[in-house]
Amino acid sequence: MVSDERALATWLAGRPDDALAETLAARGVPASAAWHDFFDAAEALLDAASVDRALVRLPRSALADLAAPSATDARLAQLALVNDAGVPYASVSERVADLRSRQPAAFTAAPVSPAPAPADERHTAAAAERAFTTAGSLADVLLACLHAPFARTGAGSVSAAERKRLLDTGALRETDDLEDLLAAAAMAGLALAQERQWEVTTEGERWLETTTAARWTTIANGFRASLPGGVRTPDGGFTPPETWAAAYPLDPDWPARAARLHRVGENWGLLGKDGTEFEWTTSLRRGEDADASALVEQLPAEIDRVYLQADLTAIAPGPLAPSLDLRLRGIAVRESRAQASTYRFTATSLGAGMTEGETAGSIRAFLTELSLTGIPQPLEYLIESTAARHGLVRVRADEASARTRIESTDAALRETIAIDQALRPLGLLTEGDALVSRVTRDAVYWSLADARYPVVALDQDGAPEPVHRRAAGVRESAASTPVETYARLLAALRSGHGTEGEEGWLGRELEQAVRARSEIVVVVRMPDGAERTLTLEASGLGGGRLRGRDRAADIERTLPVSSIVSVRPV
Repeated sequence: MVSDERALATWLAGRPDDALAETLAARGVPASAAWHDFFDAAEALLDAASVDRALVRLPRSALADLAAPSATDARLAQLALVNDAGVPYASVSERVADLRSRQPAAFTAAPVSPAPAPADERHTAAAAERAFTTAGSLADVLLACLHAPFARTGAGSVSAAERKRLLDTGALRETDDLEDLLAAAAMAGLALAQERQWEVTTEGERWLETTTAARWTTIANGFRASLPGGVRTPDGGFTPPETWAAAYPLDPDWPARAARLHRVGENWGLLGKDGTEFEWTTSLRRGEDADASALVEQLPAEIDRVYLQADLTAIAPGPLAPSLDLRLRGIAVRESRAQASTYRFTATSLGAGMTEGETAGSIRAFLTELSLTGIPQPLEYLIESTAARHGLVRVRADEASARTRIESTDAALRETIAIDQALRPLGLLTEGDALVSRVTRDAVYWSLADARYPVVALDQDGAPEPVHRRAAGVRESAASTPVETYARLLAALRSGHGTEGEEGWLGRELEQAVRARSEIVVVVRMPDGAERTLTLEASGLGGGRLRGRDRAADIERTLPVSSIVSVRPV
């Protein structure tokens, strides 16, 4: 009879690296685990505490399957909780029996719930309005994060200072809304939670430029795709939302997580607050791609023109198309947000747009196409004066000296930059009528821009060149794959005791028996070729010999390991 540890160790050793890494990740194994071979891995995975951690994260359907005589749920095999025949390992059965005695309902299949009833017109209209408002709020949040990534606290939440800033600008109705908005963004791949901050991905930048319908569709598909397996159906859809609360009966964190999923779904018009379902959610629940056509019928029409005023404001008489709103906010400050919004042009806002790559010509061309009233003279003057001042400081890379040059025709301004304490990290030195630094051009550019100097970057030909704050590759960076995360541990396991033949497994089983001082049944080959079975309490292993007390004969025996044919627990 093969022990559970050996059977599991053999199964683990036979897995390809990617599948093995996925099993380790699913079981929550730390990448720093001090395992030396697959026997160590099997022993740790069958430990009661490790089994409990795995059981807690199982959905109700998998728990019910695990309580059956033979499990059929593929997740249980992937989690190394059952053998190839679907039979739970002994330690798993013990933990299931213990938990089942205390929470019997957790190991029973959930009753089949009928499909949600269709929502009425009033609730449908309210859901569409919530989705429209939430899409605008997320756009505000992503735009703010794009310019300055949100700092995260040690607990993982966004700092209070960031919340207040977004609340003051009108991006949030309540500070608590931020985490739900970022959760939706993460589900759709629009934002990425790094260790210390949130960053917008390249997909998030593209999302900002799409229509409201396209924005909603991306979020809806991301929401469905990110739902945990316990509330998903085999065809790719999800179970009725009223069943979600009972999906993970052993997980103490699930109620809070389920509540957040409900809030996100309700805010985006995906889930009804009264348990009803909207027309655009039905296909999504069945596993089909989101279809926003029914939702669009409930949304206010988007406009593509504004009124430019002589007081340096722009008034949008309705919801401005997202791509136009995004560009307009790059050169103006939005003062009010509603179906009719107001934007104000200032020297600072225009300068910020020029810092991001706009020019006086591109701004005029954009506003000419956007405006229903032409460009007022005061705004023309502000654009020209801002552009004239904006190029006073020029930054270029000098390939000959491998340094960055800062040039300006304004000697006083150049002197101010040289003595600015905020720019000391640049190590600026005077070289003729310019300043030089060993720091890269882009880093120097953004240091000057953040210090509010009218800076422009030049290319190698001396022409103005737009500079983006963070490269797309940095924002696109994603978490390592499981096989990359566990590369060191996988190498250690593969280089441990051999996975073929009997000697490696036999030695490890004897070591385990000695550590536990357990009773084992040993089959020994005698000098004459006969085999003898002994029951020993293992007490020592060394010098190629096993020591143990033979309970039947009440004597201490020492056996050559080379003569041991097999070993199993009593």
